[in-house]
Formats: sequence, structure tokens, C-alpha cells
Amino acid sequence: MKKLFLIVSLLIVASMFLAACAPPAPGTESDPIIWVLVPSQDTQAVLTGAEEIAAVFEEEAGLIVEPLVTTDYTGAVEAMCSGEADMGALNTFNYVLANARECAEVALASVRFGSTFYQGQLVTRADSGITSIEDFVGKTFCRPDPTSTSGWVIPSINMQAAGIDPENDLAEIIDAGGHDAVIIAVYNGDCDVGSTFVDARTNVEEDFTDVMDVVTVISESPPIPNDTISFEPSVPEDVRAALVAAFLELASTEEGLAILDSVYSWSGMEEVEDSFYDGFRQQLEAAGIDFEELGQ
Repeated sequence: MKKLFLIVSLLIVASMFLAACAPPAPGTESDPIIWVLVPSQDTQAVLTGAEEIAAVFEEEAGLIVEPLVTTDYTGAVEAMCSGEADMGALNTFNYVLANARECAEVALASVRFGSTFYQGQLVTRADSGITSIEDFVGKTFCRPDPTSTSGWVIPSINMQAAGIDPENDLAEIIDAGGHDAVIIAVYNGDCDVGSTFVDARTNVEEDFTDVMDVVTVISESPPIPNDTISFEPSVPEDVRAALVAAFLELASTEEGLAILDSVYSWSGMEEVEDSFYDGFRQQLEAAGIDFEELGQ
């Protein structure tokens, strides 16, 4: 009997020791969920909106989320792949890249204007005389970031299809740091042409009231799958499920939609699987582009 008591006591002590040594659950104060976001729009506005979302998640789901806006798009991928981030608001190209590196698994796609797809646009000043891609030779080109899907990946494919080598035929390529910044640079004449999502001009219309007249659209791209909410593969399924449910709940209320809109002009969220991005992968393959090499 004493021997049995001793064994039971040892088991209890061992279980308590293991519990004390176990890593904290993600979403706690000691182990918050790090959420990385790309700076595709005004960085402070993105961060402020993400912090509002995080506050709702803590109140409604009891999960502590810490948003972090990276300095560039590649930084978000690196944060996911280094294990520094648990969740990412990744744009299309960077999601496909991170997934190929086994660093991200999609859970949600954003909705804008009732669709999980969006388009890119090429813009110039209305008085520039530029009317087509063929006119880009010798011009200064503004892009949000080298790995922006609508801001560079797709436009560079289109330029190559038109016989233009972006690296050699453009006078200069300027990384503006975001879609809003591209519009402002074109508006101010700092760039001859630029590329953004449709229609990034409305994001700066409050400060540049005549932007819709001054900055004109040259062309629009084919549909592109929207950006994602993705998880680093080691994030537990129950934590993912709770965050997905929280995002969907947020998107079901007017107040929640206002917060989502303030981050990336999201008007909803929809659950998707990785295959949702296969069409985009095929576009890259058809253009002979190695997306992994492009993202390095």
C-alpha cells in the first residue's frame, strides 16, 4: 500500500512538473499571437485598425494578439518563416511565396466590394501623354513594393508581354512604400507612371480632392485573388478556429466592418483553402516566372 501511495505521489509530482514546464498556450499574456501586416496602405492607419481588431479579439475570444506592421512586404514573409509571427495578413504573392516555403497556411481571404478577387491598375497623370504600356520606355515607374502583387508582380509580367524589360527599359523604378504613396507620387509628378490596386486613388481623395481628375487609369489587370489571413503551421488548430470565428463575427457587424475597412479596405472575410490561389500560381508559371526567386 505504501509502495502504491509512493508511485501515485510521484506521478502527481511529475505531472505538475510537466505542466509547469509546458510552453504557454498561444494567445496569452506570456505568449501573445504576433500578427504581421504588410504596409500596403498608410502604415499608421493599418496599425491602428489592427490594434482595434486585437482589442475585440481579447474581449470576445480571450486571445491576446499583438499586431506588427513590417517595413516592407518581404519582412512579413520572413517573420512568418523565422517563427517570429503566428499570423499574417499577407498579400497574394507573399502568401504563395510563404506557402511554398512551408511557412503559411491560408484560412481566410478578404472580401472587397462583394468579391474575393480584385484588380490592379496602371496610372499616370492625365497630362502626361502616356496612354499605353508601350509608352513606359524611358519613364520613371513607381511601385508600392517589389513583391506587391498588383503593384509590381502583375505589371512586370504585362510589361514583359509587351516587349518591355522593366529593369533596362524604364528610366527608374522607385519603391514608394505603399499604394497610397504611389498615387501621391504620380499626382505630384515624381513618377511618370505607377501601379496600384483598383482604385487606390479614393484612399487619398480626402487630402487630394482632384486626384480622380489629375491621376488617370491607363489599364486594369485581370482578376487577382484577394489577400489573406494565414497562420504559421505550428499554430494549434483550436487557436486558428477561434481566430477565424472572431474574424467572421467581426465581419458580420457594422461596427466590425468599419474596423476591417480601416485596415485594408476590407468589406468582409471568407474561408478559403490553398487551392484558391492555384490560378495565380498558374499565371506566374505561364509567364515563366519563378516566384520563389522573385521573392528572395
